[in-house]
Amino acid sequence: MECLGFIISVVLGSNKRRQFARHLESHLTTTRRASYARLPLSPHPTRRRAMDAGGGEQLSLAAVRDQLIREEDSIVFALIERAKRPRNTPAYSAAAAGGSLAEFFVREAQVLHAKAGHYQKPEDVPFFSQDLPPPVFPTKGHPKVLHPFASSVCVNDAIWKMYFNELLPLFTADGDDGNYAETVALDFACLQALSRRIHCGKYVAEVKFKDAPQDYSPPIRAKDTNALMNLLTFTAVEEKVKKRVEKKARIFGQNVTLEDSVGKQDGDACDSHCKVDPKVLSKLYDL
Repeated sequence: MECLGFIISVVLGSNKRRQFARHLESHLTTTRRASYARLPLSPHPTRRRAMDAGGGEQLSLAAVRDQLIREEDSIVFALIERAKRPRNTPAYSAAAAGGSLAEFFVREAQVLHAKAGHYQKPEDVPFFSQDLPPPVFPTKGHPKVLHPFASSVCVNDAIWKMYFNELLPLFTADGDDGNYAETVALDFACLQALSRRIHCGKYVAEVKFKDAPQDYSPPIRAKDTNALMNLLTFTAVEEKVKKRVEKKARIFGQNVTLEDSVGKQDGDACDSHCKVDPKVLSKLYDL
């Protein structure tokens, strides 16, 4: 997307978004002093290197933006799949061992993913990183385009709380069908899609800094979070993205029959027939 502020606002409201900015700013303050001297003097420093988040494209705002647009699809489809099941609250209740089924499933699934080579890229961040095993099979190397401290930025704790406490009740129906294992597997897919989308914002911050270090360096050194957010945030772009995601949810979430005509279910009047309320996807950006 156009700015880091928008990316974080996908799942974090304005207050939480500024907490993330302070977290990121603290890393930047520490690391940029060492990186200023390494910045190239060419007028387009962001066109120099490849980045994985851009699908193998060059590290540029356009490449990152394209990747983030694709991540929107993953989020919409994941939420549609989860909406097939009711709330299934027992899956989130603490068991005798102390944790919930949801937490147990995510922890165990991450172990398998780590063995298969997942979580090797800055945008793929585990929710429980303690004692994850190394990959069992060889993995392909990825370009190192972020400073190590920037790569370590993680807001998964906030994403976890937002998803289970705020988002899940908005798009799932009350009820308990007993399919707890399937339910938490679908939750895991939602969590990973949201987390990846959010943490791709680190590339946006990197690109924007390298494009205009003279603008970003003073507020970084001054630890001025508000100034950083003003530089990174474009309200008009955020509104366009919210409308696009709402439209995607309306199109992807249609219940299609042979009698339907093309575009029959486009528009607010047919939102009640969608698998997930499109407006919930738009509201997701304001949580």
